[in-house]
Amino acid sequence: MKQAAIRRAFEEYLREKALKLTSQRGRIFDRAFATHDHFSAERLYEWLREEEGPSVSRATVYRTLGMLVEGNFLDSFDSGRGELLYEHVMGHRHHDHLVCIDCGRIEEFFDERIEEVQEEICNDHGFVLVDHDHKLRGYCRSCAKKRTREETPGSS
Repeated sequence: MKQAAIRRAFEEYLREKALKLTSQRGRIFDRAFATHDHFSAERLYEWLREEEGPSVSRATVYRTLGMLVEGNFLDSFDSGRGELLYEHVMGHRHHDHLVCIDCGRIEEFFDERIEEVQEEICNDHGFVLVDHDHKLRGYCRSCAKKRTREETPGSS
């Protein structure tokens, strides 16, 4: 789905909520959808402060991110590092995450086997699955190697 179509959907979502697409909300939307990285609200706020355009308050960033998540334009998840991270999901295929607990690196993955097992479990329990998120926390390859070197006596 193209960003222009997603923006029109966001404008419609706001109209349904009796809200307007202000220049600040527009900037937040555009910046959030300009990145393919996971980002925190604070990082988004920093990007907006560094770039030219209408001034945007931190509170407006947080409120608008909440609306974007509520409307299923963005998804948020706990990074395990004391902050929520966001990513745009509308128009993107479902995926899961590997999260490094040392450096914070996030790697996206999709595995059909995991999806099938989740569906089987739901079916076996008479559960109707609406949504899920799957995060595996551990050490990325680089951090795992670093930890192994640090734990090996006599290595440097």
